[in-house]
Amino acid sequence: MDFKVPDMSCGHCTSAIEKSVKAADPAARVTCDLGTHTVHIDSALSADLLSDAIRSAGYEATAA
Repeated sequence: MDFKVPDMSCGHCTSAIEKSVKAADPAARVTCDLGTHTVHIDSALSADLLSDAIRSAGYEATAA
């Protein structure tokens, strides 16, 4: 699943997002692309739960 995260702009952002997603699903694979402000997540969780995890890290996310 891909999410647009417009406010993601640095390594700290990507680290916070990855940590939050992995707290919700330790088996998740998270790839962040700062150039396109996109987060790709391979997870068994629903898009809503993953979006909530990104929001809990402090970033707005929409399905891309």
